Amino acid sequence: MRIFHKRHAPGTAPGTMAVGDTPAQPTRARYVEYRLDTIVEAELARPDEAPEATPELTQWIDVEGTDPEVITAVGQRLAIHPLALEDVVNVGQRTKTESFEDAVFVVLDHFFVRPDDGSIGKDQVSLVVQPHVLLSVRERPSDLFEPVRVRIRQGKPRIRGGGTGYLAYALVDTVVDHLFPVLESLGDRIEALEEDLLDDPVRDGIAELHDLRRELVVLRRSVWPLRDMLNQLQRGVDGLFSDETRLYLRDVVDHATMAAELVETLREMVSSLIDLHQSRVANRMNEVMKVLTIIATIFIPLSFIAGVYGMNFDRSAGPYNMPELGWALGYPAALAVMAGVAAGLLLFFRRRGWI
Repeated sequence: MRIFHKRHAPGTAPGTMAVGDTPAQPTRARYVEYRLDTIVEAELARPDEAPEATPELTQWIDVEGTDPEVITAVGQRLAIHPLALEDVVNVGQRTKTESFEDAVFVVLDHFFVRPDDGSIGKDQVSLVVQPHVLLSVRERPSDLFEPVRVRIRQGKPRIRGGGTGYLAYALVDTVVDHLFPVLESLGDRIEALEEDLLDDPVRDGIAELHDLRRELVVLRRSVWPLRDMLNQLQRGVDGLFSDETRLYLRDVVDHATMAAELVETLREMVSSLIDLHQSRVANRMNEVMKVLTIIATIFIPLSFIAGVYGMNFDRSAGPYNMPELGWALGYPAALAVMAGVAAGLLLFFRRRGWI
């Protein structure tokens, strides 16, 4: 996951749509128009080719891809403010909601687990909610909103009769619900890594721990503003969200709060694992240094003895010039003294509890 996304050059006019160094994804559009007793679905070559909205129907245009030309066309078709279109194309926006006259603009992030390596991916989801039309734009193709389409096809009266406000709630709730499988996957990875580090202290898992911490930082950056965004969404443009829909939005706020608390819990677990890993490494280093220190301490007096007997004094010059060099058992006696010194030191270290 990229933490920062390249923006257009400083000083560029507001509303400028630039994708930076990220190529625009191919655009695909789906169109759904419904009321309590009817539903029409179609694939669109371009999202701006959708029929004119009517007050009797709820129209949902779902776009996959952020091609600037296509987004500009559909924005002009629906009279969407240029600042909102700019945030749709320039992905990596913070989680937020903004009001533009009779429309509400919502930005939030869809997190998912990549099936190939288990890492966490992120795509931006943008919603423009108008009285009779809802435009949703996703960064990349996915089946994220397929459960909502199924509910519409099944003729559920709550979603069929709730207008664009309830549809916006259903889409936001779907995105928020996808946080929990991601958090569960991160929790499983953390627990598995914790067991590995406890079973095998030598194992170097610091790279995995830093990857987990980085993913949690990106999650926190999106999840923490989510509660404020949802609370602000409840106070959206009058007429878009009914009192019943606001009650359901309160439930989504509870889910977002739970997700934010889980993110903090996982961050604390990762920080604890990093501390544990560093402590185990430090303890292992201390054990190694203790062994080396004991070995060096034992060899210091042995080196002294060997150095003394390495001095080249002439024994014939005087009786005190190392007379033991002439003993028949002088060499074994020197080795015995060295062994006794080493044994004495080991016994001393053991009684002090150092070994």
